[in-house]
Amino acid sequence: MADQAEKLRSIIKGQNQSRQQTARVITVTSGKGGVGKSNTAINLAIQFRKMNQRVLILDADFGLANIEIMFGTVPKYNLYDLIYQGKSIRDVITWGPMEVGFISGGSGIVGMANLTKDYLNYIVQNLVELDSMADVIIVDTGAGISDAVLEFLVASNEILLVTTPEPTSITDSYSLLKALNRHNRFNADYTSINVLANKVKNEEEANTLYQKLNMVVSRYLKLPIAYLGYIPQDEQLARAVMQQMPVSIQNPMSRSALAFRNAALKLMHQEEESEKAKWGMRAFFSHIIAGRR
Repeated sequence: MADQAEKLRSIIKGQNQSRQQTARVITVTSGKGGVGKSNTAINLAIQFRKMNQRVLILDADFGLANIEIMFGTVPKYNLYDLIYQGKSIRDVITWGPMEVGFISGGSGIVGMANLTKDYLNYIVQNLVELDSMADVIIVDTGAGISDAVLEFLVASNEILLVTTPEPTSITDSYSLLKALNRHNRFNADYTSINVLANKVKNEEEANTLYQKLNMVVSRYLKLPIAYLGYIPQDEQLARAVMQQMPVSIQNPMSRSALAFRNAALKLMHQEEESEKAKWGMRAFFSHIIAGRR
């Protein structure tokens, strides 16, 4: 653990010395599917854009195309084409509403363990260009506790866990945090974990949900988690999903859109108050590669 932490410090130090721009990487995840994780990623991206932040989404939910479906657009290339077909990082970015860029992961990262060190360094150098292209990069992981999801979580120093009041969602969220906490490359000192309560009736239900989760996490995992806020049940949100349009664009004054705005504002405030250095994409992908070799 100490060696890994020292490597990360070296990466971050070298990154800060060599680059003026380091993107903020927020990894959005959930313990189970169907809780609104990808919808959260998209609407937070839109809200960040409204705050004049340059935003990119990395769709790392392999096998599914939630981001492109919700954006109503099909990418010409994905991360596989960058890694194996010689495409540039700009080639694999598709631009959605309000100039939010997104990169489809495809199955590109899955095979990175079989690549040579020189080729991996070449890929990382390409991906590091994202730091100069975005202020915020949102990574939308798959749901659950698969090895692929955990790889992304341990590589991120900022995690947003989306959960709902369903008992299975709370249980699965705890299971995800438990698996993360046990991972041999996870370091809680370098990681902040925010919880967003989704599909709740009101603030009271959201607070109850968070307190239930925080109680077991604090007791059994000794892992600090923070309450980011909640997104209420909203017919306008459901309608926007059906029409493949982010509710933050289609109905910006709806209850859900305003809640996403509040969550984004709180995240912005956290960054201003935080003393932790942003890792950026160099550290993020270097961490993933280190775990696959």
